[in-house]
Amino acid sequence: MAITQTIGNSRTAWNGSAVALGLMKLRTFIALFAVLIFFSIAAPNFLSTANLVLMSKHVALNAILAIGMTFVIVTGGIDLSIGSIVGLCGMVAGGLLLYGIDLQIGWTIYFNVVEVILITLAVGVMIGAINGLLITRLNVAPFIATLGTLYMARGIALLSSDGRTFPNLVGKPELGTTGYGILGSGTLLGLPLSIWILIAIAAIASYVARKTPLGRHIFAVGGNERAAALSGIRVRRVKMLVYMFSGFCAATVGLIISSELMASHPATGETFELNAIAAAVLGGTSMSGGRGSVGGTIIGAFVIGVLSDGLVMMGVSSFWQTVIKGLVIVAAVVVDQAQYRLQQRVASLQLARTV
Repeated sequence: MAITQTIGNSRTAWNGSAVALGLMKLRTFIALFAVLIFFSIAAPNFLSTANLVLMSKHVALNAILAIGMTFVIVTGGIDLSIGSIVGLCGMVAGGLLLYGIDLQIGWTIYFNVVEVILITLAVGVMIGAINGLLITRLNVAPFIATLGTLYMARGIALLSSDGRTFPNLVGKPELGTTGYGILGSGTLLGLPLSIWILIAIAAIASYVARKTPLGRHIFAVGGNERAAALSGIRVRRVKMLVYMFSGFCAATVGLIISSELMASHPATGETFELNAIAAAVLGGTSMSGGRGSVGGTIIGAFVIGVLSDGLVMMGVSSFWQTVIKGLVIVAAVVVDQAQYRLQQRVASLQLARTV
C-alpha cells in the first residue's frame, strides 16, 4: 500500500511538474498573446494595417540585432557594443555616400551603393572581430571588452562628423551613388525590405544553429567550455565567429536605419543593445549560456516591439517605458532560472519513475 501510494505521488508530482515546464517553455507565446490582446483593447487603431506595418519594421530591426546577440549569449558571452556599431556603421555609409574617400592628392574615391553597403558590413564584422580578439586572445571579460568597444565605436562615430548629422543621402547620379533609400523604404511583395532581410538572416541563422557542426559547437561552448575544448572544438574560433556575426547584424541595422531616414546620426543605436538582450532572454536564451533558439528570440523581439509601440500609442512616458523594459528583462531571467530548476526536477522524477 505504501509503495503504491509513493508511486502515485511520484506520478502526480511528475505530471504537475511537466505541465508547469511546458507552460514555461511557451511563456514567450503567452506573453505575446497577452500584450496583443491588451493593446488591441487599450490602444485605438493598434491593429490597423498602417500601425502593424510600422511595428513590424521596428520589430525587424530589434530581431536582427537579437539574433546576433543570441549566438553570443549562447556561448556564455555578451555584446554591449552593438548599439554603437549601429551608429558608427550608419555614419560610415553616410560619409562614403556624401564625401567618398579623400586621398589627399587631389583625388577622391566614390563608391556605388552596393560597394558602400559591403564596406559598411565589413566594418561591422571587423569591430566584432576586435571584440572576439579581446575576449579570446587577451582574455578580457566579454562585458568589459564590449563595453570598451561600445565607447570607442560611439566616439569614432561622433568624431567622424564632429557630432553632426550626415543629411540628404540621396546621392549623385553622375557618381553612381543614388538608390540608397531603397534599402530602408523599399518593398517586395507588399512587405518592407527590412522584413525580408530579417527572414533571410533568421533562416540562415536557424539552419546554422540546427543543422551544422558550427551550430553544435556554439551550444557546446556555452554548455561547458572546458569540455568543448577537450573534445576538440576550437573554442576561440567559435567565439570569434559569433562576435563577428553580431557585428554583421548590427551593421545591417545601421544601414537600414540610415537608409530609411536618408540621414546618418552618430547617436543612432543608443540602448539598442538592451532591447536585443531583452528579446533574446525573453525568447528563452539562457544568460548562463548553452540554451537558446532563433525562433524564440524572434518571438521575444515581437513582444518587446509590441510592448514599446503599444505604450507609445497609449501615451505612456518614455521614462516609464524604460522601467517596464527593465522589469521585463528581470522577470525573463527569473523565469528562465525557474525553468532550469524545474527541468532538473522533471529529469530526476523521470529517472525515479524509470527505476
